[in-house]
Amino acid sequence: MRSTELVVEGECYISGRFERACIGIDGGRIVAIARNLEGERRLDFGSRKILPAAIDSHVHFREPGMTHKEDFATGSLAALHGGVTCVLDMPNTVPPTSTPSALAEKAEAAAAKSLVDFGLFAALMPGADVRAMSGRAVGFKLYMAGTTGDLLVPSLASVEAELAEVARSGKPLAVHAEDESLRRKEPAEGLDGHMRNRNGECEASAIRKVSRAASGCRLHICHVSSKDSLPLVLGQKGVTSEVTPHHMLLDRDRPLGTYGKVNPPLRTRADRQALFLAFKEGRFDTMASDHAPHTIDEKKEDFDFAPSGMPGVETMLPIMMQHVRDRHLALATVVRALCERPGEIFGIRKGRIDTGYDADLVVVDFMEGREVKADDMYSKCGWTAYEGMPAVFPRAVILRGELMMRDGERVGELRGRDVVSDGG
Repeated sequence: MRSTELVVEGECYISGRFERACIGIDGGRIVAIARNLEGERRLDFGSRKILPAAIDSHVHFREPGMTHKEDFATGSLAALHGGVTCVLDMPNTVPPTSTPSALAEKAEAAAAKSLVDFGLFAALMPGADVRAMSGRAVGFKLYMAGTTGDLLVPSLASVEAELAEVARSGKPLAVHAEDESLRRKEPAEGLDGHMRNRNGECEASAIRKVSRAASGCRLHICHVSSKDSLPLVLGQKGVTSEVTPHHMLLDRDRPLGTYGKVNPPLRTRADRQALFLAFKEGRFDTMASDHAPHTIDEKKEDFDFAPSGMPGVETMLPIMMQHVRDRHLALATVVRALCERPGEIFGIRKGRIDTGYDADLVVVDFMEGREVKADDMYSKCGWTAYEGMPAVFPRAVILRGELMMRDGERVGELRGRDVVSDGG
């Protein structure tokens, strides 16, 4: 019998079902799956469930320039706590990740600090050197409305050449789809006013426009928030779609105040329910957290001045596991959207328990739920909009065969690597 460096044993989620199995790991990758395997080291998790770890394809770890909110060290530790072993970081930092040099500098900072593997988006701006950045970027990000940072593209016509270059690169084009020309700038005292300023048509109009202007690109529509947008993204050829937990579980009627201020905004209960149903039916390609932390002091500003965004990388998978536990969602649906499809869309050999894939695993006990509490979180911002929600946090998290987190405590020392330039 062949011996591998490490064997992980338990009830493994393989090809859509659980089976008692051993996972053989060499060099951080899965090399064998069998009923019995020999290994130099062994981790036996008994009857606990072993799943592929999550890929969060939309995070803002705020480095460089805004590290008082988060950085790669704290953000990646939060990711591990929540069962995420790979994050794709957005470019709206200070300076923005919009040039080859800025992309290289951020990659260097992430490699020095991150405890999980990572990919970096480059900003699509007029004059951006798409060809030079495409070899290192996991994808490109297009901002069609003002939000955190200064990356608003004045018009799609102004990036016509750049869009053509993205299409030639084959990299995904992730889109913040809100039509700036329809965005109102009236004073808002709460979530209802914020929603009116960035209404559903604002999102739908942006999706229609970018679908025409960037038809040659692999379009990925981020954080779909409105039921009116669903026919424009679900099942459309050449378009993949992302939903966030906050747009699916929270709405404008929750008494969150500035802590619920996000872009695009939390909407009505009807919108939330429509998104949940579409996700339950497996119609969204991915779920991502849009982890966008700000400090408590910043969120205590008057509503109009408080920044938009909330943390979520740490709670996304645990809350979804609770919904599986409560039989509100099928496990296959959650694994597909948080693990399998992000890997497929962004070309990452993660998200499956299969030979040739990175040995990124989470161990879950569905009998051990607990409430989300900010005091238990690792994110630097120190708060969560999901306070008190039931969740199932991983008992253990493994990154490329290294046990990194056990019972909520960090135990591993492995450094994250760039999934593009390092071949992850």
